Amino acid sequence: MRVAALVKRILRQIVRDKRTIGLLIFAPMLVLTMLYFVFEGGEYEPKIGLVSIPDMIEQQLDTKGAKITNFNDEAAAKEQLANQEIDAYLTFDGMSPSLIVEGSDPTVTGATMRWFQNALLNQPGKGMMPELQVDYLHGSSDMGQFHYFGPVLLGFFVFFFVFLIAGVSFLRERTTGTLERLLASPLRKWEIVAGYVIGFGLFTTIQSTLITAYAIYVLDMVMEGAFVYVLLIILLLALTALTLGILLSSFAHNELQMMQFIPIVVVPQIFFSGLFNLETIAEWLSWISHVTPLYYAANALRNVMVRGYGWGEIYLDLMAIGGFSLLFIAINIIALRKYRSM
Repeated sequence: MRVAALVKRILRQIVRDKRTIGLLIFAPMLVLTMLYFVFEGGEYEPKIGLVSIPDMIEQQLDTKGAKITNFNDEAAAKEQLANQEIDAYLTFDGMSPSLIVEGSDPTVTGATMRWFQNALLNQPGKGMMPELQVDYLHGSSDMGQFHYFGPVLLGFFVFFFVFLIAGVSFLRERTTGTLERLLASPLRKWEIVAGYVIGFGLFTTIQSTLITAYAIYVLDMVMEGAFVYVLLIILLLALTALTLGILLSSFAHNELQMMQFIPIVVVPQIFFSGLFNLETIAEWLSWISHVTPLYYAANALRNVMVRGYGWGEIYLDLMAIGGFSLLFIAINIIALRKYRSM
């Protein structure tokens, strides 16, 4: 009877917490649905450029399974390759074929090489075809999956742990009555928010620096650009996670409810950050990536770490990440003005 009474109390407590019931049922469905759309997307179709290909060779090419763009000069093809508008281009120096691959994504590079193997090397008369020379704009044939996915995972783990620590810590400030005492003091609302952001921010700065340095210098994650840019991206992303964690903690009563935001706020970002190729996801769903901070951070990290780009190529991503931080800070200030004990 005592066990039955305890079971009844627990069930009653769960039933009263509508958020917990909803997340227990719908959060797994949401994650599984995202996995379905990610893994059931179409096979990647490489984008190929052809630069002044001899008519005899072009007639032999089987262009199925790729998006073909013809170029009259190599300079235009190089520009589109650098901008990732094409994945590779084929050119001829006399009768010697050369394939220039963008090379930063091993998965795309593999799809591109397979297409050329089927479209060019397996054509009739291949015995007369000179050996194909392959050059890489970024990376090399030895570049592994970890080097490409590493920057995304680096950003994700920093975002996840900062979000979690900030949310739980600020929640504790509320539940212990510290926040109420601060609100009763002469401090202004923006001063309270600034104090929390700077206080937690100092810790996350140290954390982000150590994690970034460990990934690059100990795990030997690929690093073609400047370390200072990587650190700047990570710090801005950590600031975004910090301000978002503080904001969402206002809607939680306890640590368990704070954890419940993870499958809704954090997990979807990993699917739309670029860890999976967004071009194979349905267009009606891929727009989600553009409203997630991790998408811009992952893009900037790859541009610096894998492609060796600098400020000119990453500043728009940095502005987007900074914009998210400012938005969350502003909402935090508004939320404090309307704050009531929850």
